[in-house]
Amino acid sequence: MLSFQGNSVQLAKSIGLFLRNLSASNTTLPVLTLFKKDPCPLCEEAKEVLEPYKNRFIFQEVDITLPENSTWYERYRLHIPVFHFNGQFLMMHRVNTSKLEKQLRKFEQQGAQD
Repeated sequence: MLSFQGNSVQLAKSIGLFLRNLSASNTTLPVLTLFKKDPCPLCEEAKEVLEPYKNRFIFQEVDITLPENSTWYERYRLHIPVFHFNGQFLMMHRVNTSKLEKQLRKFEQQGAQD
């Protein structure tokens, strides 16, 4: 019989995190990048639309108003939200779910062939 000293809740969280990381390491997900600035009501709306897809990609946000993102600011300041899929432009202004779904399926099919 195993016995553990300490916080069993913390142990359970650690085991859960380990298993999630182990599972994630075996599955490569595409990266969906949102270029945004604050305030951005369309960005918040876009994130809500993306919610059903969230387990199919890694989501990252880039605040174009930060000094280190000045290149993105010059490019997209009048067009946010803008989305890149694995580093390539995908869509702007609103989420086009058919475009997103097409890219996700293409990515997933390529992964299944490897």
